[in-house]
Amino acid sequence: METDVSSRFPFVPPKMPQFPPFYCPKSGIYASKHPKKALPQDPNLDLVSFLFSHRHSGDRALVDSRTGDSISYISLQPLVDSFANGLRNMGIGKNQVVMILLPNCILFPVVLLGVLRNASVVTPMNPLNSIEEIKKQLDFSGSSLVLTSIENVRKIESLGVRAIAIPENLHYDPQSFEIFYRIMNSDPIRAPRPAIKQSDPAAILYSSGTSGPSKGVVITHQNLISMVELFVKFEASQYRDDCSKNVYLAPIPMFHIYGMSLFSIGLLSLGTSVVVMKRFEAKEAVRAIERYGVTHLPTVPPIVAALVRAKRDFGCDLGSLKQVSSGAAPLSQKLIDEFVGAFPLVDFIQGYGMTESTAVATRGFNTSRCKKYTSVGLLAPNMEAKIIDIENGASLPPGFHGELLLRGPAIMKGYLNNEKATSETIVDGGWLRTGDIACFDKEGYLYILDRLKDTIKYKGFQIAPADLEALLLVHPGITDVAVTSEENEETGEIPVAFVVRRSGISLSSSEVMDHVNKQVAPYKKVRKVVFVNSLPKSPTGKVLRRLLRSSHGRSKI
Repeated sequence: METDVSSRFPFVPPKMPQFPPFYCPKSGIYASKHPKKALPQDPNLDLVSFLFSHRHSGDRALVDSRTGDSISYISLQPLVDSFANGLRNMGIGKNQVVMILLPNCILFPVVLLGVLRNASVVTPMNPLNSIEEIKKQLDFSGSSLVLTSIENVRKIESLGVRAIAIPENLHYDPQSFEIFYRIMNSDPIRAPRPAIKQSDPAAILYSSGTSGPSKGVVITHQNLISMVELFVKFEASQYRDDCSKNVYLAPIPMFHIYGMSLFSIGLLSLGTSVVVMKRFEAKEAVRAIERYGVTHLPTVPPIVAALVRAKRDFGCDLGSLKQVSSGAAPLSQKLIDEFVGAFPLVDFIQGYGMTESTAVATRGFNTSRCKKYTSVGLLAPNMEAKIIDIENGASLPPGFHGELLLRGPAIMKGYLNNEKATSETIVDGGWLRTGDIACFDKEGYLYILDRLKDTIKYKGFQIAPADLEALLLVHPGITDVAVTSEENEETGEIPVAFVVRRSGISLSSSEVMDHVNKQVAPYKKVRKVVFVNSLPKSPTGKVLRRLLRSSHGRSKI
């Protein structure tokens, strides 16, 4: 006789793993823990119109850290409109590319927004770049005009491109800056109002992406509008204070996506005062913080290190600061601990973004109960992420590390004239491959652990190894070369060249470095040379840079 034992021993299914609500195991997608934000839906909205549609009680928009000269919010839009009208009168029209080759100055945002108001496309560039690098970007972007410092005008015009000298401050000689003076005296009421769609290109910035030489990242008006809503306003919303009372110090270059997004665009929608430094210098930064009552300081790791040294060397307290944020490059645990110990009353956060994501991805988010200084924070509103296994592409849950993928409205349109690189970087479903190894914890905080991509980060600036390799390979004493990175406490990383010498040729490290360094911007200089008999390569011939990075400490220099 059969006995039914199910009532005594009921079937108990195995426990399924419990996943946090921001992670979907079926799709492998991580969602932002922050509420979704409604973005402007008008397809004919341009960035500049969007910026100036905001209402706030801000007084001073841009302040020169050294002189105290300022541009008020009342005068900002007329200045932008005058510049746009002047460009149109010069024959610069819609979709024409204008290069900005300037250091930080209070007129940088004026000329950038003036270019965009005119429906032209801006391509910013480091003014310290070599003439060869400038020519390469001019040719590739098709720039028809360069806005630059007065000392660079002749150099640019020798390349066959028109150049306009832009003064560094408001007290300039009209005769020395005749064209600029004429432009700024154009009638702002007659500023052009060309038809601009959110989907139209607004900027071309250069990035090495996950590998290879630098590529032109095409960013649209919609990308920049999304950046304002999801990056800048998201950061400002962490505090209940009136944003027009905030004062930001701007030591990060505005030609970089990080500085451009914050200081030249986003903060100007909030009525915030931006105190502009031409270049970072620790004592000058401390003086500016005290003089202007700076409340927020976006930085890169070398600036964090400089502030710690300043505290030790001359006892600054940075009393007005509410928040210091760091991005663009990794921070060591040691440096984080030193900063938090030196400035315990300052809210310290990290953030993460890419040129290809218009600086939007994550932002640190500390609370009284949760301070995760080593994390780059929570996903910004409207952003999604995946962590995928680097071997098989499978989606991974919290606690597992793999390549980080991002999706959201700030992801670039693509790489300029490079469909192959675009399709390799933005994959099925609109996911941006970051090339970074990362993981989420169970609270939704993201940690960047390593990099798959070859890009070198020197003081927050991107260096494409392929660009340096191309210069080295033409040297008659070199048969093969690979450039990779070495960690450095002061700069984050430094470029290291692994060189295979031509047989019978005597070649020193200094000769190799001199060959490259005279052709590139200072931040791109090769800082170390390792001579090797051969380079490790895959069966397809690709240099295995990770093996070089892990072994070169044992190589003879």
